[in-house]
Amino acid sequence: MPAPSDQETGRRIAYQRSLARLTQQQLATAACVSLGTIRKLERGERGASETVLEAIAATLGIDPAKLLSQRDRANDRVHQAMPQLSAVIATHDMPPDGPVRPVSELQQAVAEATQWRLSAQYVRISRNVPLLLDELSRALHSARASEQAQVAQLLVSAYRAADSIAYKYGARDLSARLIELMRWAARHADDRLLDASVAYVRTETYFAAKAHATGLRTLVDALDATPPPTSRATVAARGALHMRAAVIAGRAGDATAAGMHLGEARKLGDYVPEGVYHGTVFGPSSVRIHEVSVAVSLGNGHISRALALAQEWAPPQDLPTERRSGFYIELARAQLWSGHPDDAFESLKTARRIAPQHTREHKWVREDAATLRRLKRTDAESLTAFAEWCHAIG
Repeated sequence: MPAPSDQETGRRIAYQRSLARLTQQQLATAACVSLGTIRKLERGERGASETVLEAIAATLGIDPAKLLSQRDRANDRVHQAMPQLSAVIATHDMPPDGPVRPVSELQQAVAEATQWRLSAQYVRISRNVPLLLDELSRALHSARASEQAQVAQLLVSAYRAADSIAYKYGARDLSARLIELMRWAARHADDRLLDASVAYVRTETYFAAKAHATGLRTLVDALDATPPPTSRATVAARGALHMRAAVIAGRAGDATAAGMHLGEARKLGDYVPEGVYHGTVFGPSSVRIHEVSVAVSLGNGHISRALALAQEWAPPQDLPTERRSGFYIELARAQLWSGHPDDAFESLKTARRIAPQHTREHKWVREDAATLRRLKRTDAESLTAFAEWCHAIG
């Protein structure tokens, strides 16, 4: 008898295929899967292996998580990858033997992993990045002197992709180890802009430990070590650090420092187009999103600023999905604190539509969903379903 989870996954495959306007034969051909397999999957007569699910999702241009049933949750698949990731970290200086692709191919693989991180496709990261890290470690140990810095940069980016799942899924010790390895690999690159991006990520450890004042001092030190803003790359590097400093100053309750860093980020944001610089998204839209984040971090009399900004502006569609969903998660908290639970629930649902994996694993989403469920008696069924989806209730 087919498992309920297989039947739900089959329905999702059929639905996403119809959205892509593909026949079963076209999907089978493009995904290099037999037509019989596609038919059985859509009828729920068999389960999909990781490889087949990845192939189908890639053909449809979606995150594999969109094909998973509620009984086969994406977070379970990510958690299952954590031991493999720990093993990769433990052997970073003595990686297992294996092939190493040319640097050009490794660049392409790392660029893909970075895109998964920015679009919150954590299942893909958990499935592919551990093996990529092993390969990059081998590449660094065997690289010619002329290629070592380039490979080290790629390794930093891959560690950052791995850290995105460790940090988001609550593996704080694993995240801290990955960040230390980012710092270790960055020393091989001798690139001050790369150092700035690592400092940006390192702030996670201070957020997790609630050591906000120390985190702010570390970011100020990183700003002092970052090159002057004489090019797009250097402007973006400094702007991103100021954005991060503004948020952690807000968490520390230091409104003066938060306002100063946010003002500097706003000035720098006016000089560069929105884009990804050394793996970090920066530009005018990112600064606006951080204005909301700072207001929520400061709380009390600053919340009205977040609400006012949301009334006049919304993140553009071409902004990476993780950052866009983050805006609505922050906005939902501001709306909830301001006594607008209906608006808060709509913002949480918007965040889920944009980046479901990012939204599901966000601590604030769980807290706010649980609060909304206690506050509201209307719409109780959909609120309960949402709270169950994001693990706000067991």
